[in-house]
Amino acid sequence: MSKQKQSGRRKHTPQRTCVVCHETTAKRTLTRLVRTTEQGVQLDPTGKANGRGAYLCDNPVCWERAIQSDVLAKALRTTLTAEDRERIRAAMPKQ
Repeated sequence: MSKQKQSGRRKHTPQRTCVVCHETTAKRTLTRLVRTTEQGVQLDPTGKANGRGAYLCDNPVCWERAIQSDVLAKALRTTLTAEDRERIRAAMPKQ
């Protein structure tokens, strides 16, 4: 390929969907929560941890709904413990 064709290409940006509001956006703008066998539900700042993951947008309403309802539990195919809910609440973005 010539250099002109390569420079005109845009890099692919992965898209992910918030499990609460179902808004699709760039992966880097969402926060990934991951279910691990040893530690339960954890925040995954790298987006690469092993385990089943789910994404939340930065909207505090989505985080509150994920904590209070079973939307996140269904997405991660697990039952959220009180410790998991507190860990998620502590990581909730402030606005």
